[in-house]
Amino acid sequence: MFYYLALAALLFSIGLYGVLTRRNIIGILMSLELMFNAANINFVTFNKFVITDGMTGQVFALFVIAVAAAEAVVGLAIVLLVYRNWQGIKTDYINVMKW
Repeated sequence: MFYYLALAALLFSIGLYGVLTRRNIIGILMSLELMFNAANINFVTFNKFVITDGMTGQVFALFVIAVAAAEAVVGLAIVLLVYRNWQGIKTDYINVMKW
């Protein structure tokens, strides 16, 4: 169980570092996906080793995968909008999108 939790902590840390340091929107979205996958590993690990009856962890993991897919679609739509208007995808262009 320790190895799974260590892997999840490592993935989450790499994702958090990527979110905080990247200036590219695509890199930030990829880092968020790493963080979601770390949460999925935790859900499945705790379901297997702590609560052995039922499939609660797997159901939560599927829900997180669905939310991550929706987040990716919305994020890529925003990336396309930013690229179309300002010919770049750096996070400096995001604050210009205000009305």
